[in-house]
Amino acid sequence: MPLIAVRSLRGADRSPNALVALVCTAQVLVQIGAFFWPALLPDMMARWALSNTEAGWITASFYGAYMLAVPVLVTLTDRIDPKRVYLFGVGCTVLAHGLFAGLADGFWSELLLRALAGIGWAGTYMTGLKLLADRVHPRQMSRAVTGHVASIGVSGAASYTVAAMLDALAGWRLAFALAAGSAAAAWMIVVLMVPAARRAERPAPRVSGPGLVDSRPVLANRSAMAYGVAYAVHTLEMNALRGWGVAFLGYVAATTGSGSAVLSPPVVLTLLSLLGTAASVMGNEASIRIGRRRLITFAMLGSALLASLIGYLGTGSYAVATGLLLLWGMVPWLDSSSLTAGAAGTADPERRGATLAVHSSLGYGGGFLGPLMVGLLLDAAGGMSPFGWTIAFGSIGVLMVAALVAFRVMRPRELEGDAQATLPER
Repeated sequence: MPLIAVRSLRGADRSPNALVALVCTAQVLVQIGAFFWPALLPDMMARWALSNTEAGWITASFYGAYMLAVPVLVTLTDRIDPKRVYLFGVGCTVLAHGLFAGLADGFWSELLLRALAGIGWAGTYMTGLKLLADRVHPRQMSRAVTGHVASIGVSGAASYTVAAMLDALAGWRLAFALAAGSAAAAWMIVVLMVPAARRAERPAPRVSGPGLVDSRPVLANRSAMAYGVAYAVHTLEMNALRGWGVAFLGYVAATTGSGSAVLSPPVVLTLLSLLGTAASVMGNEASIRIGRRRLITFAMLGSALLASLIGYLGTGSYAVATGLLLLWGMVPWLDSSSLTAGAAGTADPERRGATLAVHSSLGYGGGFLGPLMVGLLLDAAGGMSPFGWTIAFGSIGVLMVAALVAFRVMRPRELEGDAQATLPER
């Protein structure tokens, strides 16, 4: 690309709308391979004779690595240009998918390479949000977050179907190789088109203790922590659903003989994610109109009910399982943007990066436990069975009720512009 064209693009994307568009485009490309592993999970389990617990560990390693890496990588964006951290995360994603395509051959290699992909996610998800949060007006924050979440949601939704199509055409190794190429394209977009932050745009953080990550002021923010606690169980539920949805539907299809050629398990998970993305956008708009706390309470109650029912009712019919899974899948996404926007919007502006780091760590701590918990409970219940799925999914409903109680007790603040923001806090 001619230098003058690159400079022109860099000048254009200094506007907030152009920056949002560029970051969202990059997120679609870098996250397209994020769910190739759970999309291909039944075949992978059979190929290497993995137990439910081992499969759960591999799925969970992605979120565990994210949980460990994100406090450092996202908090680092309070001190250096978020673009540099983002590019590091994209580079990890390229390596993870490329090495998976060439070297994965069993439990340990898959565990380690999925963990590397989790580090890549840590360096791109919330750091991409930080790129936006530093440069948009507070009144635009909620919708900017929603657009960011939606771009990742669309890419994640496509991930299931794209993985299945590429696997059918040329095998799983090529699928992961192409995911690496897509992430490399995202790296080039950010290098060439997203400008480096001017020094004046970088807030000078107040450091109240030694070290890079001082979470004490964040933990003292009761409102941001309330959103974080709810986000932890929200992500536990969402990642258990993402990690085991294909396997659950595959089990129902195999045991009932009532599968669908059109609505195959990967296609259902793609539809689930697309509907969830739409629900996330609608949920954020609803939270502005009816109040953030009210919307989140409704979503958490719905999640608890559906999680408690699906294992019992869904294992007898593929059609029922598909319908319940699609309905359940929409409900967790309903409050996804609202929770993250709530944490970002009630954070100390000078510690927004640290707050998002803690928020993400809580979320993906839950995200680590969700897939692993399902695998462990399935094996403890004797393997995949109606009883096993009821116990595994029902436990998520119990945790959701506990999280809702904590959220209501902590009484987080509404955001400026929310319907109930002007109501007095108790």
